[in-house]
Amino acid sequence: MTSSAPASIKEYLQALRVALQGADPALIQDALYDAEQHLRAEVAAKPASLESQVLAEIVKSYGAPDEVAAAYLETESRVQAAMTTKADARGSTEPGIWRRFFGVYADVRTYTMLFYCLLALFTGVFYFSFVTVGLSLSLGLAILIIGVPFFLGFVGAARLLALVEGRLVEAMTGERMPRRPSTRPRDLSLLQRIGAMLKEIRTWTTLAYQALMLPIGIAYFVIAVVGLSVGCGLVLAAIFEGFAAVGIVLPGNVGIHLADESAWLQEWIRHPLGIILLAIGGVLATTFTLHIVRALGRLHGAFAKRMLVAL
Repeated sequence: MTSSAPASIKEYLQALRVALQGADPALIQDALYDAEQHLRAEVAAKPASLESQVLAEIVKSYGAPDEVAAAYLETESRVQAAMTTKADARGSTEPGIWRRFFGVYADVRTYTMLFYCLLALFTGVFYFSFVTVGLSLSLGLAILIIGVPFFLGFVGAARLLALVEGRLVEAMTGERMPRRPSTRPRDLSLLQRIGAMLKEIRTWTTLAYQALMLPIGIAYFVIAVVGLSVGCGLVLAAIFEGFAAVGIVLPGNVGIHLADESAWLQEWIRHPLGIILLAIGGVLATTFTLHIVRALGRLHGAFAKRMLVAL
C-alpha cells in the first residue's frame, strides 16, 4: 500500500493510471471507470466529510491505486487464460504443416469471425447510415438553438454504439475491448466539455470507424460468401458427379451441366481423377477461405482497438 492516500479523486485516478501503465488500454479504461464510479459514490454518501478524509477511509477498504491495479491485472490474466481457445493455446508448437493447415476447422474463432464477416455487411450499413444522417443533421441544425444539443446527443450515441461494437468485436475476434465507457473530468463547464470532446481524437476515429464499416463489411461479406460458395460448390459437385459416375441418378438431375461444345470437359469431370481433383480443390478453397477469415479477425480486432480505444 502506498504511504499516503491521494487527496482527491483526480489524484487517485492519476495514480491508478500510472500503476496500470503498460497494460491493455481497454483494461485501463475499465479500471478507471470502475474506480471513479465507486469513489464518487462514496464521497457523495458522506457530504459532511472532506474528500481527502473520505478517500483515506476508502483506501483502507477499496485499496490503494497500486493494489487495485495489481488486482485488475491478476483478474485480467485469469480471464484471458480462461477465454483462450485450444488452438490459441497450442499456437505454433503444433507439429506438422498439414495439422496446422486443417486445424482451422477446430478453432472456434474461425466460426465466430465467419459469423462476424456475414454480420458486418448489415452492421456496416447501419453504422454508415447513422454517421451520415447524424452529421448531416448536425450541420443542418447548427444555425438553430437545438443544433448543439443534437450534435452532443449524436456523439454520445456514437460512443455508445462504439461500446456495443467493441463487445461484439471482443466476442467474435477475442481482442480485448473496453467494457466500460471512458471517464471524463467532472470539474469542466459545458463549453469546456464540448471543446474537450471535439479535440479528443477518439471522437473522430469512432465516427471514421463507423463510416468505414460499410466498405469493410461489404469486403468481409464478399470474401466469406464467395470463398465458401466456391469451395463448398466444388465439393458438392464432386459428390454429385461421383454418384452419376456409378449410375446413381439423383432427383432433379443434379450435377455439373456444360454446353455441348464442352462435352469433353463433361467427360473429364466425370472421370474418377476429375472427381478427385474437384473434391481436393473444394476442400482447399474452403480451408483457404477459413484461414483468410481468421486472419481478418486478427486484423480487424487490432483495427477496432486502434480506432475505438483511447491508446
